[in-house]
Amino acid sequence: MMRTHYCGELTLKNENIRAALCGWVHSRRDHGGVIFIDIRDVKGIVQTVFNPGSDVFGVAENLKMESVVRIEGVVRLRPQGTRNHKIPTGDVEVVADKIEVLGDCAPLPFSVSDYAEVSEEVRLKYRYLDMRRPSVRDIFVFRSKLLGVVSEFLRSEGFCEIETPILTKSTPEGARDFLVPSRLSPGDFYALPQSPQLFKQILMISGFDRYFQVARCFRDEDLRADRQPEFTQLDIEMSFVEEHDVQGVLERLLSSVFEKLLGQKISIPFPRLSYAAAMLKYGSDKPDMRFGLEIADLTAEMSSSGFKVFRQAVERGGVVRALNIPGGGNFSRSEIDALVSKSIDLGAGGLAWMKKTASGFESNIVKFFSASELDSVSLKTSASVGDLVVFVADSEKIAALVLGQLRLLIAERLKIPREGYNFVWVTDFPLLEKDDMTGTWNAMHHPFTSPADTGGFLDGKIDPGQLRARAYDIVLNGAEMGGGSIRIHSSTVQKKIFSLLGISDEAARDKFGFLLEALNYGAPAHGGIALGLDRLVAIMLGETSIREVIAFPKTQRGSCPLTGAPANVAEKQLREVYIKTTLTKDKEK
Repeated sequence: MMRTHYCGELTLKNENIRAALCGWVHSRRDHGGVIFIDIRDVKGIVQTVFNPGSDVFGVAENLKMESVVRIEGVVRLRPQGTRNHKIPTGDVEVVADKIEVLGDCAPLPFSVSDYAEVSEEVRLKYRYLDMRRPSVRDIFVFRSKLLGVVSEFLRSEGFCEIETPILTKSTPEGARDFLVPSRLSPGDFYALPQSPQLFKQILMISGFDRYFQVARCFRDEDLRADRQPEFTQLDIEMSFVEEHDVQGVLERLLSSVFEKLLGQKISIPFPRLSYAAAMLKYGSDKPDMRFGLEIADLTAEMSSSGFKVFRQAVERGGVVRALNIPGGGNFSRSEIDALVSKSIDLGAGGLAWMKKTASGFESNIVKFFSASELDSVSLKTSASVGDLVVFVADSEKIAALVLGQLRLLIAERLKIPREGYNFVWVTDFPLLEKDDMTGTWNAMHHPFTSPADTGGFLDGKIDPGQLRARAYDIVLNGAEMGGGSIRIHSSTVQKKIFSLLGISDEAARDKFGFLLEALNYGAPAHGGIALGLDRLVAIMLGETSIREVIAFPKTQRGSCPLTGAPANVAEKQLREVYIKTTLTKDKEK
């Protein structure tokens, strides 16, 4: 056998047995002629001992860090006073009498240590070295365990795992598609799936009742800490369900995951919060509810205010909203000016403010407000002496964006504790949202989400902007973990949605004809959800970027430092798929 034990498995019970180990040279120490070498594998680290005069001593003297070795020897107890209780194998060591260097290691670009500071670019270029670090390795062991718990739970709930195509048809789903040219059909293209949305709906029409898949998805969009061009989601779909049925399955699943992997009891059911309430109180449809700092609405109270900026904002159909900053009365003028500048950067015309003192509110605008208006500010914002109240008077959209962002900045500035795991369902989304530039309607989630009132929708009795969606997002600690909805299962309703979105009958048949046809053959009421696994793992492990929990992630520029992708291809390859590029690249770069 190449090995009899993993390094991290040896304990007191293995005393006096002969062991064969394989792994990497983690560290090397020379103590008075005796050489100690720590060997590391996927299960942990164990100390090996090379005594002077032994046949293997010379090899041990010349071993390089991170070389791969095979070592044989007898397990013995470490002498008293030398045991290391910080590691599981710290009571024993292996006295080596055989060693074989299986793979020599070149000079390292950085130290393979959890304590070594290395830039992300270098880490990703040498990702195979980075992943040797125990802390990085543990991330992917955890992720693997999570997938096991998810699969076991869903199978116990009657779900069937089914794979859907990677090469599929380009259909508008919000982001840009990654396109793949077809060699066998010149001039035509596949698209990599942004999600398995249409296929999982068709699986419900096929009668599978409950489906799940750990799906790879692709979106050609600008990258952030929580976005990658390719990502993994848990995809779920169920037949003959309503919103609470889908939500209940996901709540039980997440409760199981957190308890089994983190030992955390998660209380279910999760609270529900309407989209309107989330935007009003937190300025975001993915609110972090682990702390207060709720936004107050003062629109009605300021509709006839002597402060012209507020009054005119209300007359234009806008809102007046405020955020109380506890202890903000101690902010310097430069700190307040920084908040004003941030608000303007986010699109507001400005930021008004007042400090609460023992004698009342103070600022250069207080004189424009009546006593009752100031009382309303104090009451609605719960302002106390020493606090700072900031105001935005603008459109509802801008007020929510600005105060929602300031709320997060202030929480960080004041070091307000944000601990634990806070789940919330955000519900009752608008079905459609209007593009401010073009005046056209877009789907808030996707065009396959069912309206809450299909009867009024089909009769045209409800203004499109007032339509509610049977959609729901699951939010954890201020991050959207996933989104789902009850789907449209009527071809009539689906065609009407396409029409509202400006998709002609011809375009609908071209892009979605297979779905529209399938809906005519007995489609059950169905719904589902997609959960972002990368984001979930990152939050569970306290990582700030999903790049840390993806084995081979892309940079923020969408490149892979390890492989050099994306890269040029040979002209012959382009000709085979009938592609000619119009961009000339500098081959030296």
